[in-house]
Amino acid sequence: MGERRREVLVCAGAAGLAMGGYGLAAAVRGRWPAGAEAVAVPYHAHLWDLLHGQAAGDLLFNWNSGYGAPFLADFFAYLMNPFSWPTALLPRDQGRLAVLLVTLATIGLGTALMARLLGRLHPGPRWLRVFAAVGYGLCAWVLDVGGAAPMWLWGLVSLPLLGLAADWCLRERHWVGGALCVALAWTGNLYTAALATLAAGLLFAVRLFAAPLPLRHRVRATGRAVTTAIAGVLLASPVLFVAVLATGRAQPESPVEPLGPSGVAAHLSRLLPAAHGGQQLPDVAIGVFGLLVVCGLPFNRRVRARERALWCAALVLVAVGFLWTPTVLVWHGLAIPAGGPYRVAFVLSGLLVLAGWVSLAHRPDRLTVLGGAAVVAVIAGLAAGRPAVRPATWVLLAVGGAVLSAALWLLDRRHSDRRATALATWVIGGAVLGNAVWSGYAALGAVPSSGVSPAAVRAGHAAVRAGADWPRGRSDPGPHAFTPNDPLLLNGQGGGYFSSYLPTVTALLLHDLGAGWTAGGRQTASVTDPVGQALFGVRTHLDDAPPPGFTPVRAAAPPLVTVLPPGSRTETSSVWSRQESLLGSQVYDAPLPVPAGGPAPALHGTSGWSVPAGGEGTVFTAACTPGGTAYFHGVWYRGAVSGLGTDYRSDGEQPTTAVPIHRLGTVPADGVVRVTLRSDVVSQVPARPIGCLRAGALEAAVARLTATGATRVEAGGHTLTATLPAGSTGTALLSVPAAEGWTCAVDGGRRLTPVPVLGMIGVPLGDGASRVACAFRPPGLTEGLIVTSATAAALALVAVFARLSRRPTRVPRRDRRRAALGADAQAGTETGPQAGT
Repeated sequence: MGERRREVLVCAGAAGLAMGGYGLAAAVRGRWPAGAEAVAVPYHAHLWDLLHGQAAGDLLFNWNSGYGAPFLADFFAYLMNPFSWPTALLPRDQGRLAVLLVTLATIGLGTALMARLLGRLHPGPRWLRVFAAVGYGLCAWVLDVGGAAPMWLWGLVSLPLLGLAADWCLRERHWVGGALCVALAWTGNLYTAALATLAAGLLFAVRLFAAPLPLRHRVRATGRAVTTAIAGVLLASPVLFVAVLATGRAQPESPVEPLGPSGVAAHLSRLLPAAHGGQQLPDVAIGVFGLLVVCGLPFNRRVRARERALWCAALVLVAVGFLWTPTVLVWHGLAIPAGGPYRVAFVLSGLLVLAGWVSLAHRPDRLTVLGGAAVVAVIAGLAAGRPAVRPATWVLLAVGGAVLSAALWLLDRRHSDRRATALATWVIGGAVLGNAVWSGYAALGAVPSSGVSPAAVRAGHAAVRAGADWPRGRSDPGPHAFTPNDPLLLNGQGGGYFSSYLPTVTALLLHDLGAGWTAGGRQTASVTDPVGQALFGVRTHLDDAPPPGFTPVRAAAPPLVTVLPPGSRTETSSVWSRQESLLGSQVYDAPLPVPAGGPAPALHGTSGWSVPAGGEGTVFTAACTPGGTAYFHGVWYRGAVSGLGTDYRSDGEQPTTAVPIHRLGTVPADGVVRVTLRSDVVSQVPARPIGCLRAGALEAAVARLTATGATRVEAGGHTLTATLPAGSTGTALLSVPAAEGWTCAVDGGRRLTPVPVLGMIGVPLGDGASRVACAFRPPGLTEGLIVTSATAAALALVAVFARLSRRPTRVPRRDRRRAALGADAQAGTETGPQAGT
């Protein structure tokens, strides 16, 4: 068997064991990756729609979410894992299975590449290399975090991929190939690739100074590494440019609490197998086998002292970086992510596996095994009593540690005995796989199931499709019932959206018009009141029906493009006035409420009322036109709300959670709306929290907007074109958030940047117009493509030049014949005297 074939079998074996271990743990537990249904499944459903031509938008723009939002940055962030794309071959309603397959394939590739990198780091027993790589592929970060997020899981691939590129730089080979590896890592997921690049740079530095190399070679290798990284990043410029510019325009993350003093012992507990829960700390465990060999590295005298010292220093440097808040910020791009402050834990897991392999490849002796076991025992002793340490941890440590120590001792003492070596190797393999499956079983069961019914999702999807009328109007799934991204999951056109790149203008527009949000605006919801739905052209929305059904509710709505008459002015004193400004009609009674009982509130001008906590509740009254419909908008209010026979719970919390407009009921004959607020804590409500929609007013406004608005609307993947009544004047108002990147032309004229109207796209019509055409192009895409094209051309030239320089010089035929005749003549001269003799 050739060496190349053996290497393929090693990598395939590592991938197969890692995928099988993860799949077995999921099958035994009967759970999907925790959290996958919230983000990954809806995005993959949207990818299915895009690839099958059933989505309203394209890669540049998403008509489904946020009533129209840029999509390319989200595509790069959530769907650039190459294993995501074949999921289109599965049925659309198999989204969970698709995400699981993406997870398995990514784990397999990352493990295979790590097995290859370990072989390049140092030669050693092939099966032991397989088992070491499995410890990386099924590290705690994968089991607890990465399995639910295929986009982050690409970091599992990026780290060994960049490590191989660094290896080529050390060997002064494959410069173009190394740049392509860097580009593949950065394109697959920008966030994890940047962090994997830091780790690969550290690995390169350790290897560069651990080996006795001449200074000239070190300088050349460093130059190759730097230029390789720069060329690869430039090759991924469209991802970089679009993502960076989208980040600058995105709604800021909600503030997170600073990392508290968790203590060294709490961090050490995360090195132990099956440890999870408790505080949010980096999940870095690589199994008992990996922990044992890496803890034995300082005692392995068969490894050069300089190499041991460098590896230990590198591990301590990275580990300490996870303990100190400023360095944690560096590892996370100067911003601690909300909901997951240690998304880069795979970096430390990978370095632990690499350092452990250095010791394992040098055949640990008895002192190394005993020293490693002693260090593991110290770690376990310090971590005892921590919430993350479970009974399974002690079982795995006691049984697995004893078995693996004996196997390592046997490998050293009987390394020349094939039977003993084979027995020890298979014992190690069984222990590694058992540890991984048990840890995976524990991790998958640590969080509750989402409880989303596939049958209910199918019913919701069918109901949305039944009400589809795009682009004449929107079919809105309404406030999310399944995930934060129900418009993607159900292929509707709603306001709900969860994205790291959600534009601030989109979040603020929906917030200002009375929609709810969470995560500080990173997750928006659809508008639920009739005026807000009319403003966004919602003709159908879903109401609940007996499980697993939904009922499409239809309502009259103006077209997506309406016309505000000349001289229209915007009013922003309340949510009701903002809605009226965009509607172009006054439809609400919104009086200043009067305190009428209970703990007295305090009015702070336009900023609103402070409502005291406790007591029987603060009572407000407002005078409205009888027969209208009263609504309450508490925004950040936290407590119970009662009025007109309606009681509901408001769970606002500034600035993370905003509560949408809520219907109270019909205004009684005396015109008095009485609302009681029972606050949990001192809460803020707007100055005019009560709005009463006058009977028939909205219907008249919709009829007027329909008569003066677009007679025909056409929507492309990232374009919107409207035909207006001839000679229309004023401002064409597109019910789309005015995200940067839109340009519009009137009657085929020059394309200009639109003028936002309270956050919506406004296009001045001048003296009169009959057609408006708008198109969206993500900022940074053109510049990124130019840089990528130039870099690709440079790489191609380098590749051609390198190929030509390696080709042997071809001697012209005339010179070859002349040289041949000269050689024959010389041979005749030399043999002539000998023949005569």
